[in-house]
Amino acid sequence: MPDIADALFEDRYGTIIALEISANAKSDAFPAGYNEWRKTIGCRVTAPAVEGKANRAIITLVSEKLGVPVSLVSIRSGTISSQKRVLVEGMNKKDLLVRLLDISTR
Repeated sequence: MPDIADALFEDRYGTIIALEISANAKSDAFPAGYNEWRKTIGCRVTAPAVEGKANRAIITLVSEKLGVPVSLVSIRSGTISSQKRVLVEGMNKKDLLVRLLDISTR
């Protein structure tokens, strides 16, 4: 089993998740697999990658799945890339990892 903890990074504000995005997907999904080579967690959104629609969908999906307010999730880098760094404010790496593993086993 891959160690998805390698996709999480402590930040002074919370934890950053390294994501690999697939926009225009058939369904929304997070987490949607793990890329061991890039050390990224997959995230699929049905929104197109135009005019920030996919970015807004990513923020909403991540906040819903992790059970945190949308206001605590932001894209730190990669706004125009499929490789993004998303900050979840106020959550440490250990707690975020526990939530991700819980979501993955449902």
